[in-house]
Amino acid sequence: MTEFTEIPVIRLGTRPDAEIAAEFRAAYGTTGFGYIEDHGIDPQLIEDLFDASARFHALPLEQKMAVAAGKTHRGYIPINSSTDVNSTLADVTKPNQSASFMMMREDAQADAGIYLSGPNRWPELAGFREALEAYDTAMRQLGRRLMSIALQAADVTNTSVLSAFDTPTTWLRLLHYPPQPERSPEDLYGSAPHTDFGCLTLLVQDDVGGLQVKTPAGNWVDVPRREGTFVVNVGDMLHRMSNGKLLSTPHRVINRSGRERYSCPFFYDPHVNTVIEPLPGTGTPKFPPLKFADFLRSELEAAYDAHKPAAN
Repeated sequence: MTEFTEIPVIRLGTRPDAEIAAEFRAAYGTTGFGYIEDHGIDPQLIEDLFDASARFHALPLEQKMAVAAGKTHRGYIPINSSTDVNSTLADVTKPNQSASFMMMREDAQADAGIYLSGPNRWPELAGFREALEAYDTAMRQLGRRLMSIALQAADVTNTSVLSAFDTPTTWLRLLHYPPQPERSPEDLYGSAPHTDFGCLTLLVQDDVGGLQVKTPAGNWVDVPRREGTFVVNVGDMLHRMSNGKLLSTPHRVINRSGRERYSCPFFYDPHVNTVIEPLPGTGTPKFPPLKFADFLRSELEAAYDAHKPAAN
């Protein structure tokens, strides 16, 4: 991995995907993060999403807890209820200082054979569901295009794996970070140092700041909002699928701005029953196969109070 001091910018537009793939390879083979511009997502959808997020987080706690997330990971996740204990990047003992609302793929009902399947939990808030569903629909299309570009960037010769995204696992998270005290402990984070565990993360954020990416030398590079772009990063599963060619880079959030911070990451992943392994064309496999659902279960049960197995 190459040392870096800034995050690269990649323009999509109507350029050929093969041309973009070369830039994607350079950015995500060295940094693992990039700003994606000219992405085609209507700015109004983003504005409506942030408005929905602010209105939801302003609700009284009892109204938010009425749609608290359970084993299907949909709904409200209160502050102090998730701790990145599996992190190998820091000794994390304190819970993340953020609250969120999570929307995933809308399933009519839970299916015992599909981990995390089920319907979303919606608050009684005018226009909220409509704003999130419209955004989710648009982001699925962008996620699909970026996955195709990522596979080309990793020299994958058989792109049949894209069928695993015909019914993708999607996560739209509305995050709210209260301001951390200026003299708060060094090991108290809005989001502790971690890598994302899926394939692609597409983030929109406000102008408060606080997101930082770790370089190979151990430095932390700020990733401020860049108007009209998404911050896109590769997660652990795409790192494995690309046989290590595309990097899943550590990052964190520390909000000592004195202001409330809002961000909305959209995670685009394959169906949970997909077996994740290095793909043809990426070289001699460096990683053993694993089932995405099994990996997710281990991560969620370790980090989230709502997922912890019941005590005997």
